[in-house]
Amino acid sequence: MPDTLLSQDEPPAVSELRRDGGSDFVIVVDHASRLLPKKLGTSGLPDGELTRHIAWDIGALAVARLVSQKLDAALVAQNYSRLVIDCNRDPAAESAIPLLSELTPIPGNRDISDTERAARVDEIFTPYQDHIRALLDERQRQGRRTILIAQHSMTDLYKGQCREMQAAVLYNRDGRFARPFREALALSSGAIVADNEPYAMDDTSDFTLPRHGEQRGLPHVGIEIRQDLIADERGQRRWADYVAAALEEARTQLS
Repeated sequence: MPDTLLSQDEPPAVSELRRDGGSDFVIVVDHASRLLPKKLGTSGLPDGELTRHIAWDIGALAVARLVSQKLDAALVAQNYSRLVIDCNRDPAAESAIPLLSELTPIPGNRDISDTERAARVDEIFTPYQDHIRALLDERQRQGRRTILIAQHSMTDLYKGQCREMQAAVLYNRDGRFARPFREALALSSGAIVADNEPYAMDDTSDFTLPRHGEQRGLPHVGIEIRQDLIADERGQRRWADYVAAALEEARTQLS
């Protein structure tokens, strides 16, 4: 079909590990991959730009996989770059298909048709969000407790501004899990762990946790780790240990 985005030989929008894991935790990675559909080529960008943070959350999936393994936790990850469509934004938002990421114009997102936009929503955004929804519905039917974790990573330098914190927790109205987790992560890592900095979560800046965490009343937290700390396997394993320990400690503090 000429209006489809993904061909049959390309990966699906979603990957999953340990769906039936025994843990209370469900980990999601909205910006796990830098992959672009073949149909979009490089989206008008040189190859070097597609390895940068504008395309994905560097190190986030690796850390999430290790934490999933340590805790026997379900993991759901997005298989395509946020340059195609940001799966942590309302698809109606201007930032969902960015024309500019940090200081870099995205030529392939300029002047796309309504049909092309709809294909990105229907083939990438919706399957990912529906997969999370179905997993949470299934756990609810089974009477299982769920604590929802969104794993992200952030740059150490953004638009010329240095970020002194090594990690951060994000939440909106419900900080009952985020606050004890932040304290536990600061203790386990010895790092500066910010609270809703360098950006805060709200209904327009984020989609996954407000829709699946807040609206369901699930304990939840968004985790940001600086990318320079998790760019290699050694750093990923170190921070996975910190995160796993902090998640378990914060879980014990929930009523």
